[in-house]
Amino acid sequence: MIIDLPSTSSSDVAKRMVDLRERHGAVTLGRVLTLVLVIDEEHAENAIASANHASHEHPCRIIAVIKGTSRGSTRLDAQIRVGGDAGASEVIVLRTFGPLTAHPVSVVVPLLLPDAPIVVWWPAEAPEVPAEDPVGTLAQRRITDAAACKRPSAALKDRMATYRPGDTDLAWTRLTLWRALLAAALDQPPFEEVTGARVVGGPENPSADLLAGWLSLTLRCPVTRTKASGVDGMLSVRLERPSGPIVIERPDDDVAILSTPGRVDRKVALPRRSPADCLAEELRRLDPDDVYGEVLASGLELQRETGKTTRTKVKR
Repeated sequence: MIIDLPSTSSSDVAKRMVDLRERHGAVTLGRVLTLVLVIDEEHAENAIASANHASHEHPCRIIAVIKGTSRGSTRLDAQIRVGGDAGASEVIVLRTFGPLTAHPVSVVVPLLLPDAPIVVWWPAEAPEVPAEDPVGTLAQRRITDAAACKRPSAALKDRMATYRPGDTDLAWTRLTLWRALLAAALDQPPFEEVTGARVVGGPENPSADLLAGWLSLTLRCPVTRTKASGVDGMLSVRLERPSGPIVIERPDDDVAILSTPGRVDRKVALPRRSPADCLAEELRRLDPDDVYGEVLASGLELQRETGKTTRTKVKR
């Protein structure tokens, strides 16, 4: 069910939500958190769809704040989606216009679930300091996505400079399967020291940068970050050991090849993760991601100091 409320107010939207619950049985009490999306019109529907997907694992109230034109008079258009149009959540879409575009927190606060954790997600461009943003200050967790920004490398540098406990980025979440596979490969004999590593990914791929920083921090060895033109995601990781290298190479978006000395090459599932999958993972925890914070604080700089950055061209 979709209900449009043009030229309304947050208090009227809140009253309509109560009315829906009383008249149609829409259950708010089972929601485990409030997920606030701050997004532009271009990316809004894809972001809401990702949040709906994640809500099947984490029932929540989704509040999507879409910034319209700042010209003209103050206006708030709202839309309520419940039932089949909202997954396992209830979705409130708020479009702000005029001077109201500069004050999104004023339309969000009246609609927050009482006594429930708050997570804020910026699916595209994010504020320079998410923890100091008026909406960001409301939240226990703040989720950004450097890869979705116009300048991913610059966005990652901003994350480094402005990190606060509770911040995370989907560029880091996309590495979960890679990190798990690397850890599993190193957990097999022979148990040897890694003497060097190489991470190959797209030139503007912040996940590859973060993985190189994580390996530098974890293995304490020189890590080369190779920027490969012709690709936009992660391509391969190579860990050097005395008995021979461990290599994970993903020639396509779904299956990787794991090569280890003395063993037959194996194909392993390593799909590119969707924003919905990454968001669902991040909503599983409300405590700070300390490892991500350490990679931002020390790992990226350690990789630059002890390793190197190279460039190559990949043909497919």
